Amino acid sequence: MFFAYPLAQMFQASFTDFVVDPHGTWDNYTWFLTNSVQRTIVVRTVTVTLVVTALCLVLAYPYAYMMTVVSPRMRLIMVAAIMLPFWTSLLVRLYAWVIILQGNGPLNTTLDRFGFGSVNLLGTVEGVALGSVHVLLPFMVLPLYASLTNIDRRLMDAAISLGARPSVAFARVYLPLSVPGVLAGSTIVFIFMMGFYFTPAFLGSSRNSLISEQIVDQVSQLLAFGRGGAMALLLLLLTLALLGLAAWLSRPVLRALGEGERS
Repeated sequence: MFFAYPLAQMFQASFTDFVVDPHGTWDNYTWFLTNSVQRTIVVRTVTVTLVVTALCLVLAYPYAYMMTVVSPRMRLIMVAAIMLPFWTSLLVRLYAWVIILQGNGPLNTTLDRFGFGSVNLLGTVEGVALGSVHVLLPFMVLPLYASLTNIDRRLMDAAISLGARPSVAFARVYLPLSVPGVLAGSTIVFIFMMGFYFTPAFLGSSRNSLISEQIVDQVSQLLAFGRGGAMALLLLLLTLALLGLAAWLSRPVLRALGEGERS
């Protein structure tokens, strides 16, 4: 109910609330789909989302793997480290990133000290991606760790005992078995990032805004509830379509894993 009612209200507003005199009930959708600026923002949103998801996976996989092989005490420390961001406010973390990325912040001070020069990350897409990876990394690590703990490591030992190199045993045995965890973590991060608002609003700028910021601007500043509703619904449909595509592409791997478990 808490999801369906607002969704129904947005759906209704997208067909009944117009900024100018309507020419038809689909005017808000036509405006969005024929606006080149909005199409650029959608492409930017999808690109940043894919990059953040990939970066989270690259960083989270070795971390989750290490959690499965270290001692229980070390594992507890690693779990506490990954859970630590949940104990602090998101706003505090974002203000911390603003301080880190600003022109005279610790990042540029360190780069200047080592002779690399300064970089301008605050107000850029790269800064948004960096802050988003930090915020969303736990949502990739935890599903991955839950999946990796269920993998029988004796399978890798068996492959190595049969002559496979450790790297080959990892790539041919361990990595395919971890695909469900990779898909679970990637799905969570992808969905969050597609609708992420606070991090792009704090670390980005109006020149490189994402679609979530555009929706907020349409509703809160321009009072264009119909356009905001149309954008939100199209964002939902786009997210579902991309997730459906990912599920279709991963179906052969999951089917092979299912057949392997049955055999």
